[in-house]
Amino acid sequence: MHKKGAYESVLSLKDLEATKRIAAIGKEAQWFEDHSPILPEHKKKSVTGISAKVITVINESGDAAPSTPIGINLPNQEWIREKVGSKSVSLGNIVASYNYARAKSPMIDEFGENPQVKERVKKYGALAGDLHTDMHEVIGHASGKINDGVAGTDVTLKNYASTLEEARADLVALYYITDKKLVDIGVMPSIEVGKAEYDSYILNGLMTQLNRINPGDNLEESHMRNRQLVASWVYEKGKEANVIERITRNGKTYFKINDYDKLRTLFGELLKEIQRIKSEGDYTSGKNLVENFGVKVDQDLLKEVHKRYEALNIAPYMGFIQPKLVPVMQGDSIIDVKVEYNNDFLPQMLEYGKEFSFLPIKN
Repeated sequence: MHKKGAYESVLSLKDLEATKRIAAIGKEAQWFEDHSPILPEHKKKSVTGISAKVITVINESGDAAPSTPIGINLPNQEWIREKVGSKSVSLGNIVASYNYARAKSPMIDEFGENPQVKERVKKYGALAGDLHTDMHEVIGHASGKINDGVAGTDVTLKNYASTLEEARADLVALYYITDKKLVDIGVMPSIEVGKAEYDSYILNGLMTQLNRINPGDNLEESHMRNRQLVASWVYEKGKEANVIERITRNGKTYFKINDYDKLRTLFGELLKEIQRIKSEGDYTSGKNLVENFGVKVDQDLLKEVHKRYEALNIAPYMGFIQPKLVPVMQGDSIIDVKVEYNNDFLPQMLEYGKEFSFLPIKN
């Protein structure tokens, strides 16, 4: 059936100020749909019911912890999206924490190809990441439609559905993040923000995410496959025009974007093809796209990435320790809630296992 069961729980507060940014994008959803590079027959004539907000996370559990998503988009059923609408939620303080950690990281100094790229990512990388997430969740997953009579992607695209859907939503964000429309509606100051996202995305998709897998392995996780698929496809298709250049300097590999406009065009072409695959339920084309561009790893490059990361002493993944919420009682009534922070991951996991496990340790 290619399905599995899981749960996640997120306790949060709405971030009213940040929601204004994501709401500005959601308000223009029909404009983005109308100007998309996908085929006309795959566009929604009326984009309805998009709800978007940013939240401050207080506590998470299940699949949301300790490694958390940065965005949530519901519902999963395509027919509900098309007829009723969708809800997009960006986890604001989670994204901010990731951005803060990356800003302190020496990663871009090690892997950035030139000083201009390094400075642009340091200056605009956080905002670029926020906007990418917003558009991925709000106008990415909510865009396009499946042809009449075609089943949902869980049936048509099967085990490749998740990778292709994440790639499709990423491509919507990538296509529009260098569009002047975002400057016009006041969510970014200049196109340089979009260029910073192109710098970061290509670097991650072609190279730095390889630090997360072991030598000899290929990519299995859907988001990692998606990022390599997108980055590798545009790299290969742009080779003749030298859109992205692979450079070796002092024994180290770098990727340099030479033409940001042509790169945007390539993102649009891939978006059109993946939307066609989804709309038509073209399993064979979807499988070939994922297997040819999103799975196999350059093992020599992987070893190089590991070696360079080891010198930086950076963990490949980030996770979060959950605060403990302790009720303050007055008689039988809760009059306040005290937040206690635990700075050690292991004791928290042991406490959860002791206090909240539903299965016996011994059978």
